[in-house]
Amino acid sequence: MVNARKKLVFWTVVLAFVFTGIYVLASSRNSTSKFLIQEKSKTSIESAADLQVHELMQQISGAFETASARVSSSVVPIFAKQVVQVQSPFGMPDDPFKDFFGEDFFKRFFGTPQEQEERRTVRSLGSGVIVTKDGYILTNNHVVDKAQKLSVVIGDKKTYQAKVVGTDPPTDVAVIKIDAHNLPVASLGDSDRLKVGQWVIAVGNPFQLMHTVTAGIISAKGRSSVGLADYEDFIQTDASINPGNSGGALADLEGRVIGVNTAITSPSGGNIGIGFAIPINMAKQVMNDLISKGKVVRGYVGLLLQDIDENLAKALGLKGTEGALVADVVQDGPADHAGIKRGDVITAVDGKKIENGTELKNMVAMAGPKKQVEFDLLRNGHELKVRVTLAERPKDLKGGQEQQEPQPEELSSRKLGLSIQTLTPDIAQQLGYQDDHGVVVADVQPGSPADDAGLQRGDLIKEVNRKEVRSTRDFEREVKSLKSGDVVAMLVRQGPDTFFSAIKIQ
Repeated sequence: MVNARKKLVFWTVVLAFVFTGIYVLASSRNSTSKFLIQEKSKTSIESAADLQVHELMQQISGAFETASARVSSSVVPIFAKQVVQVQSPFGMPDDPFKDFFGEDFFKRFFGTPQEQEERRTVRSLGSGVIVTKDGYILTNNHVVDKAQKLSVVIGDKKTYQAKVVGTDPPTDVAVIKIDAHNLPVASLGDSDRLKVGQWVIAVGNPFQLMHTVTAGIISAKGRSSVGLADYEDFIQTDASINPGNSGGALADLEGRVIGVNTAITSPSGGNIGIGFAIPINMAKQVMNDLISKGKVVRGYVGLLLQDIDENLAKALGLKGTEGALVADVVQDGPADHAGIKRGDVITAVDGKKIENGTELKNMVAMAGPKKQVEFDLLRNGHELKVRVTLAERPKDLKGGQEQQEPQPEELSSRKLGLSIQTLTPDIAQQLGYQDDHGVVVADVQPGSPADDAGLQRGDLIKEVNRKEVRSTRDFEREVKSLKSGDVVAMLVRQGPDTFFSAIKIQ
C-alpha cells in the first residue's frame, strides 16, 4: 500500500514536470512568433514610410520639372550691341612717351586728340519673356538701354532682329518686338496672391549659359527703397540670379510668370541669395501702356509723403507706424482740391490698407489719371474719408535752388545739437525759400539728436510739435521745456521737399 502511494506521487510529479515543460515550450514558441510578426510588421511600416517619402520627393521633383518645361520655351536670350567712342591709350596727356618723343611725333603718327578716339563695340546679354505669339517680348529697360542693335534667339536657334516698342525707366520695364509668328507664349500669373516662403524658379541666360533654371523661395514681398528704380515694389527671392538673368522669368510651380528678374544685391557681383524681381502685375500694366500708347500714363495726387517710424509716431500721438504721413500738399493739386492737409496720415486707399508712402505712391501711379479714389485719413486723432480725383503725373516734379551758407546771428540749442537763425528775405532769396517762414539750420553738431534725425545746414524748420515758428524766439519757446527722453516733431523743408522729422532728446 505504501509502495503504491509512493509510485502515485512519483508519477504525479513526473507528469507535472512534463506538462510544465510543454507549457513553457509552447509559450516560448508563441512569444517568438509574436516577436517575428511584430518585427515583420515594423519592417513593413518602415518600408511603407520610405515609399511615401520617395513618392513625395518624386512629386516635388515632378512639380519643378513641369514648371520648368512650361516656362523655359518662352524665355529667350536678348543680345544688345552698342558702338561707343573710347580714347586711344596712345597720346594721352599724361603719356610718358609723349615727353620723350615730342608732341609733333605723336600728332604725326596718332593724330589730334579727336582722331585718337576709337570706336569699340560693346556687347551684352540679357533675357526676355515672350508675351504674344506675334513677337512681343517683355524685358528690363537696362537690358536694351542705349543699344543700337538688338537680336533675339528662339529655341530653334533662329536669330531675329528686334526693335524697341517702348521703355519705362521709372520701373525698369521695356517691351521689344520681333517679326515672328506662333511663338511659345508665357502664362502670366497674379503677383498679388504670392506668399512668402512659396517655391519659385528663375529662368534666364546667366553668363551665356542659355536656358538656365534655378530654384528658391519668395523671401519677401513689397521691397522698396532698394535704389533700383523710382517705383519699387520688388519680390525678393533666393533663387540664383546672375548677370544675364535680367529680364527673365520668375515663375511659380504651375509655370506661371509672377515676376521679371531685375537685379541682385551682392558685394562681389555674384549671387549671394538676394535677388529682386518686378511683380508681374506691375510689369503687365506698364507693358500694356507701352504697347497701346507708347508711354506710361500714371496717376498723380499732389502729395509729399514720408514713412512713420517709432519716434515720429510717438511725437505725433499715433498708435502705430502704419500709413503714409503727408509732409506737404502741392498747391492746386488733386489732394489740395480734395481738402487733404499737411500732417494727415493716410491709412488706406479704396479700402486697402497701406503700410508706407512707397506703397501709396505705387497705388496712385498704377490707378491712372481721372480715376476717383477714396483715402482713409487720420487727422488729429479723428478718422476721415476723402475722395480724390487723380490727375496725370507731370513729367518732371523735381526742382529747387542751390543752397548757400547762411548768415550769422544764430541761436544754439544744446538739447538738439543745432544752431538756428530766423529766416530773413536775404536768406530766403539765397536758399530758395521765398514766401515761406521758419528758422534756418545754421549748423548741426555731429552725433547730436539733430544729426541723428538727418537735419542739415540750410534746412528750414517751419513747425515744432505742430506749432508754427517764425523766429528763433518762437523756436526756443517750444523746445525749452523738453527733457531727456522726450520726442519732438518738426516740420522741415529741405530744398524743394518738406517732411516731418522726429528728434529724441538725449
